[in-house]
Amino acid sequence: MKLFANLKNAAQKRAAYRRTLAELDALPQKVKADLAMDHGRACDLARQAVYG
Repeated sequence: MKLFANLKNAAQKRAAYRRTLAELDALPQKVKADLAMDHGRACDLARQAVYG
């Protein structure tokens, strides 16, 4: 049972990471430039937001 709970939790976190990354990537280019954010930085921010 704990294995399935862990797998479910991991899948939920991965989905949240992908959603967060998609939202960051969808920001207008001007906003990304103002924040000095490229795709790599967006990945880092999404990872930190979801996984801590």
